[in-house]
Amino acid sequence: MPKTGKNDHARKDELPSTLQRSDQKAQDTFAKTYDSAMESYDNDESRAARAAYASLKHSYEKVGDHWEPKEKRGPSDERAEKGLGSNEPTAGGVDANASKKHLMERARELDISGRSSMDKEELVKALQKANDAATRKARSK
Repeated sequence: MPKTGKNDHARKDELPSTLQRSDQKAQDTFAKTYDSAMESYDNDESRAARAAYASLKHSYEKVGDHWEPKEKRGPSDERAEKGLGSNEPTAGGVDANASKKHLMERARELDISGRSSMDKEELVKALQKANDAATRKARSK
């Protein structure tokens, strides 16, 4: 089913819950990419969703239970940099290519304990875990 409606904006009821809690531009980015990919990939929903998330992650990062604009556009992690053939794990919406300072700020926002002694890789994993927990909590409401 198309993710965009007649007004050329995302249909909220068709979006993943994390996007329903995000701004209109994030919703539209996902929805328009998804719809275009469905046409390009012969209605392969899984492939269309992967393309839509890849597009979203280029400009947005997951913060808790929603998506926020990134400070700098670009690939969010090593997998995104290497493309489809990569076996690298995804950072799950965390902007792993951001500076350690930025990751520390996000960890502070999400009240991640022990963040001051974490290296960049540990911060990315802690942010993923906190984001997943926030999403689970928001979905259970």
